[in-house]
Amino acid sequence: MTRMAPRKQQEIFDATLRLVSEKGYDGLTVEGVAERSGVNKTTIYRWWPSKAALLGAALVEADVLEFDTPDTGSLRGDLVALVEAVIRLLTEPPASDIAVAALAAAVRHPELDGRRFFADRFAREREIFERAVRRGELKESVDPMLIVDMLAGAVWMRAVFRGLRVRDDFADEAVAALLDGI
Repeated sequence: MTRMAPRKQQEIFDATLRLVSEKGYDGLTVEGVAERSGVNKTTIYRWWPSKAALLGAALVEADVLEFDTPDTGSLRGDLVALVEAVIRLLTEPPASDIAVAALAAAVRHPELDGRRFFADRFAREREIFERAVRRGELKESVDPMLIVDMLAGAVWMRAVFRGLRVRDDFADEAVAALLDGI
């Protein structure tokens, strides 16, 4: 099978994520994505056999949810940059509307396999910890996923579940609480 043009693929992903943010997973249809993206629905079905497959691919591959692994030269700097990225993802539209709606749908609909989104992110975040171990900033025995869960979880709790404004110094404070203790 030939490869789809990257720009067209991003238009499909963008339409998918915007529709799920507006209408929820139950309101997401391949027909709606086709209409919004200007791509024939048979073309979409050729690449993704279901709306679950389409949304799963969009969560991992869409530009709007793009994630660059920070590399500031220190574990503390990388973790602060990582938390700041999570804050932007969960508080700045359109990414925030998309991320919250799509990931909420993944929790309620196991066929979406939201784990792929988190596995892809964590595979890239793991580099932060590998570099920190090489620099002698972190013991090899530390569980990187636990650190990411604690920091990202703090942002989810504050911004999404509690609906509170995330202060400008939140990333620094969260990382300091984790690395320096309370």
